Amino acid sequence: MRLFLLVSLTMVAFAANSILGRMAIGAGHMEATSFGLLRLFSGAVTLTVLCLLSKLSLRRDLRQTLWGGLALTVYIIGFSVAYKDLDAGLGALILFGVVQVSMFLWGALRGSAVSLGQISGAVIALAGLAVVVWPTDGASAAPLGASLLMALGGLGWAGYSLLGRRAKAPLAATAVNFAAATVMMVPGVMIFGAEIVVSPTGVILAILSGAVTSGLGYALWYYVLPQLAPAVAATVQLSVPVIAILAGAALLGEVIGLRLTIGSVAVLGGIAVVVLSAPGRNLRGALGSAKNN
Repeated sequence: MRLFLLVSLTMVAFAANSILGRMAIGAGHMEATSFGLLRLFSGAVTLTVLCLLSKLSLRRDLRQTLWGGLALTVYIIGFSVAYKDLDAGLGALILFGVVQVSMFLWGALRGSAVSLGQISGAVIALAGLAVVVWPTDGASAAPLGASLLMALGGLGWAGYSLLGRRAKAPLAATAVNFAAATVMMVPGVMIFGAEIVVSPTGVILAILSGAVTSGLGYALWYYVLPQLAPAVAATVQLSVPVIAILAGAALLGEVIGLRLTIGSVAVLGGIAVVVLSAPGRNLRGALGSAKNN
């Protein structure tokens, strides 16, 4: 039960990033790139403090740090700017779908064993994304430009995740990468932040997103991750867009239409098929391992 509660809290924290971003940027409380910059900075401070308290070394390979920081910056720019026009739930769905599918495709291109079920699941997930963003009758269910920006953010986060797979100290690596991305984000503010808007409400929301739902959320995820079987760890993240969609409707008054519902089921169901159809993966054994923890 304790593990279940910790995992649930972590997923809520991840979904909250979309809610906080939409509340601050969509409502005009803060300019998008400035929000991203403050989110990165506050996250870097929180993660660095956690590393110091845990006596983790912050020395990292410079090349890995630069690549990690760049991928994180791409994610933050795409995520932040997209939330000027996207609903929180829809943005989380696009982000999550692109991350999972692109990581699967990258693995397949690198020679990882791929089953027919995984290919089918990826096709279903991509079709679900098309349902929510593809124009019909001359109108798109989602702003196409913002959707492409969120997809770019998803590619950035997928790249960041792939770069960090071999990190021996993921918490320390994330702290350093957040610090590097904070510096890299400054030109992004100068390029994309045409009109800087900062309000006390926006600052509070950005700090909450960076220090709490990002910094503490990632720290909690790294704590529970070793206690989860890989299949369970991947599958449980399917809850993040669902939480964001429901929270967006409850807190922001966002509409959950039929098109979004169908697209969400297709995306999340397709990704579940990809995860659970991996060659040699025993779902029953994975679930049993998680239960025993």
